[in-house]
Amino acid sequence: MGVNREPSAVRVEIGELALHGFRADPERVSAAFEQELTRLVRTHGVPLAADGALSVDALTGLPPLPAGLSARRLGQELARVVHEGLSGHGEVTR
Repeated sequence: MGVNREPSAVRVEIGELALHGFRADPERVSAAFEQELTRLVRTHGVPLAADGALSVDALTGLPPLPAGLSARRLGQELARVVHEGLSGHGEVTR
């Protein structure tokens, strides 16, 4: 029988999401962000944490998001960008 290397739980804490140039409701953005990031982590995991616990101070070098998105769409796109960072894309400060 093989050893299951998948973690039994993944906990992602985001201290701050700074959104400049957007006029969307922050609470709706946050709710959509959380829902989409949860879906992405359940579906794809967190590749940077494959070898154990991971602490990241900042994700930089990620693509900009277009202004004018709805709160729901902005939250979803933001979650995808953050998940891309947790998948090894962009610059990670640990």
